[in-house]
This record gives sequence, C-alpha cells and structure tokens, in this order.
Amino acid sequence: MKWDLSYLFKDLEEFEKAYNKTEEIIKKLATYKGKLGDFKKFKEFFKLQKEIESTGLKAYQYASLLSDLNKKDTKNAARLQKVQIAFTKLQQAVSFEEPELISLGKEKVMEFIEKDKELHEYKFAMEKLFRRQEHILDDKSEALLANYSQLVSSGRSLYSSLSVADIEGTDVMLDNGDIVTITNSNYRSYIQKSNSPEERKNIFEAVFDYYDEHKNTYANIYKTVLDADYARVKTRNYKNSLESYLFNNNIPTDVYYSLTKVARENTKAVKKYLKLRKDYLKLEKHHTYDRFLELAKTDKEYDFSEAKELFFKSIAHYPKDFQEKAKNVLKDGFVDVYEKPGKRTGAYSSSMPNLHPYILLNYDKTLADVFTVAHESGHSMHSMYASETQPTSLQNYTIFVAEVASTFNEHNLLDYIIKESKASKNEKIALLQRAIDDIMGTFYRQTLFAIYELETHKLVENNQPITVDNLSQIMIDLYKEFYDIDIKEEKVKEFVWAYIPHLFYTPFYVYQYATSFAASLKIYENVKNELPNAFDNYINLLKSGGSDYPVKQVLNAGVDLTKEEAFKAVVTRLEELVDELEVVLNS
Repeated sequence: MKWDLSYLFKDLEEFEKAYNKTEEIIKKLATYKGKLGDFKKFKEFFKLQKEIESTGLKAYQYASLLSDLNKKDTKNAARLQKVQIAFTKLQQAVSFEEPELISLGKEKVMEFIEKDKELHEYKFAMEKLFRRQEHILDDKSEALLANYSQLVSSGRSLYSSLSVADIEGTDVMLDNGDIVTITNSNYRSYIQKSNSPEERKNIFEAVFDYYDEHKNTYANIYKTVLDADYARVKTRNYKNSLESYLFNNNIPTDVYYSLTKVARENTKAVKKYLKLRKDYLKLEKHHTYDRFLELAKTDKEYDFSEAKELFFKSIAHYPKDFQEKAKNVLKDGFVDVYEKPGKRTGAYSSSMPNLHPYILLNYDKTLADVFTVAHESGHSMHSMYASETQPTSLQNYTIFVAEVASTFNEHNLLDYIIKESKASKNEKIALLQRAIDDIMGTFYRQTLFAIYELETHKLVENNQPITVDNLSQIMIDLYKEFYDIDIKEEKVKEFVWAYIPHLFYTPFYVYQYATSFAASLKIYENVKNELPNAFDNYINLLKSGGSDYPVKQVLNAGVDLTKEEAFKAVVTRLEELVDELEVVLNS
C-alpha cells in the first residue's frame, strides 16, 4: 500500500544519471538558437525535446513523488528543487524557440512538420503557437522572462512550505476525554463522527486557527501570485488574467462567465438543502463545517481493499479493457494509501508521458474515501488511454477535461451503490446526501472559488490594495450570496481562501471542476441511457489526450459547454435530488 518508485529509478544513483543527462540535453538545446530555419536542425531540436519529455519528466516525477511522501525531509526538498531549477534552465535555454519559429512563418514551419512523419505530432502545437502569436514577445524579451520564471513562481513554493512542510497537527480533547491529533487530512472525519456542536467547533478551529495566525503571511504570498499573473497580462498583452489563462487552450471566456452566472442565479436549492439539514439534524445554526455531518449516521468503515472491490463491481458492465485499466492503475506499488507525518495532504493522480501513473491518497476508511479511490482512478485511466493512443507530446490532456473521467467514475459508483442497496430509509438518505454533496462541492463550491479568483485578480488589475481584510471580505460576501451563511460568526472561516491550495498553485483552475462535472454528468447520462455511440464517444475523449482544444473534445463527446444549458442541467439535477431528499426525510 505504498509507492514503489523503483519503477522510475532503481536507486538515487540512477536518478542522478537521468538528472545529469537532462542537464546535458538542456545545454545542447540552447545551441540551436538561430538554426531552426534549417530542416535538419529543426528536426534535431524537436528530437531533443522528446528526450526531455522522457528522461527529464521522469526525473521530475521521481523527485516530486519522493518529496510528497515526506515534506519534512530537507534532502527530498533539495532534490526536487534541483530538478525544478533544471526546468527553469530549460525555459531559459529554449526561450528563443517561439519567437524564432514565428519569424520563420507558419507556412515554412508547417512545411517542415509535414516533411517528416516523426514531426507530425507537433502539428497541433504549431497551430496553437501561431494562434497566440500576438502574445509572444521577441527573442530578448522571452529570454528575460525565462530568467525570472523561478522568481515568478516563488509564491507557490512559499505556500507549500507554510501549508505543508511547516504545518503540524493540533491536539484536541474530545468530549469523551480522548486526546487526538487533528490534521488537514483527518478533521473532516472527526467532525463527521461528532455529536457535539462545541466539539465540532474545536476540531474545526484546530485546523483553521493556523490560517488566522498566519493570515498576513498568506495575504502577502497570495499577493505575489496575483502580481505575477498581472505582470504576465501586461507583458504579453492580454486583456486580463482570466483571458491569459484561457487563451492558450482556446477556451472562450463565455464558458467561465456562463458557469458563474448560472450558479449565482440558481442558489435556491442550495439554501433549501442547508435548511433541510439544519432542521433534520436539529442544529441551532448550520455552520459551514457541519456540511460533513451525515444525515443518516453510520460508523461503517471501508478497508482499502473493500473500496477497490466496490469500484471494480461498479464498472463490471463496461467493456473488458475499461475494467482492466481500472485494476491496472490501482496495482500495488502505484498507490500510496495512508496518511503519514509529513506526507502531502489530499489526493491526486500523477502521470507523465509513456509512464504508469501514480496515485496519492490519505485514506481514512470513510465512504467519501471510497469515492476518492474511484475519482483518482479515473484520472489515471484517462492517462493510460491517452498514452496508448497518442504520441509523446500529445498525451498530456488539459485541466479543462481532466475532471471528466474522475467524476464519471463517481457518478457510476453512486448509481451502483444505490442500485445494490436494500434501500432502507437510512440508506436512501445517505446516498441522496452523497449525490447532493457532490453537486454542492464540485459545482457550487468550486464555482464560488472561481468567482473569488475573478474578484481578487480584479483587485490587482484595478490597482486596489491586497490585504487580509480585502481578501476575506470577498469570501464573506460570496458565502452570504451562495449559502446565506455569515462566516464572520465562525471566527476563522473567513480565512478559507488561505486554505485552498489551488488559488496559490494553479490560478483559474477550480472552475474546471465545475465545467468537467457538468460535462461528465451529461456524458454519463448519455452512456447510462444507452444513446448510440455514447460510451465510444466517451472513450474517444479519453484517448484524444491533448490532441485538440478541450471545448471541442467535450463537444465531440456530446456536450456543448459554450451554452448555459449544460450548467442548468446540473441545477435541475440538484433541485430534483433535494426534493426527493425532503420526501424521504419526512417519510
């Protein structure tokens, strides 16, 4: 139940050889400046880049995974930093590439691509390059920006140090006298099991007090992220930060605005659900952390082996290849299952071209963790389909479609559990809650954070100060709008912006949870209803990797995300589920 990283490198000595080879390739790539107009040199240059994608990315993944197993290990941190520096050097070494290719002109570059089969995989990359030509600077300017790339990303590194490496668990005495260590990974399960409002408050504050204590540091770190994004907007001539993040993948900003508009205008079912919860649980007030409470209480725990078995049974009606991939991605050695001191929190699937993906979990035996297993398996299966079908440079799919496969698995698992249960009242309540909470968390909560990002980036774009008060007030207003909850009454909840790593690591990422959820829900319904070619269209989406623009990939799979209807379908689904829950609760 631990990672076996010897699949990547048998030991540190072998890793060092790959790292040294990567550095050599980077130095060699720099020598091609001014030579890309010659076809032979052009081909050599891209063959070297392919070597980086195999040797260099493999070394990067190894160092990253090793670091995530223990963020307190300074040697692991130094090793990862060394590889990160190498990739900064890579940016600097090839900073001439895009300006030089643009100077050659699209006609000549495409002529080179068509001339040799080995180069055909770069055709889409060149199409994208010439599409964003207006945002690419001259050779000297690109070199200068590359020199500053590591500094520009310092906010992300600082956040990781403060939120993972330096953070410690906090001891809390429960009402029964037990003293437990509360962490970011386990606090939800302790709240879920608690019958005491005061105990839940203490558990919640044990985690969020840290963000209150370091609020000014977090505000300054976030300011560096926002400032870096705005610097890029001005330097590369984008209209705003949102466009700068969406442009490269040809995602219309209308997708973002349609999503946020539909979510903001349709919060009636959200508030109705919270009121149902408050009344049924007999709470004086429904606090934000009370969302972890189960309406149908159960102490049932699921061993990791049970979680896998449930997932495998849920997909037994799909083609054999789909089932085999699910089992393959959860093979021993490729999943690190349980929480350990220093281990990175949360869960993820890590994949690199032509390599078997790795899955990180912090498994705590809850039903939610069972769904996390299915979720992360979806990501890894997506990567395996892409690696089997696409050439090296086209295997990495965009974030925009990344959550489709993961949430497809969750929809399917939920249906399986509902169908296989004996459907007692408590079971119906638990499963309805699961379905509703999926929409609440993945669609509404992530869209709230997406609006938050939009507003914070507007602050810096409008030359407004970035302070703790400003950052918190936006969050206070949004929680009131979406949930009709005043988070100022929860003492430390207003600092939830500091708790969300995606705001710091990957700006304008979280909205894609909601777009992917909308897409996967529609795709899943098409498959479940056995529409012609629905499953094949879905698998073709997974196989397509990064070979097309994501909005088009989703459209080919049956969903048009440029229309509000795709998002309104999620709202309708939530309304139906909440109404059904109300009937069951009152039965």
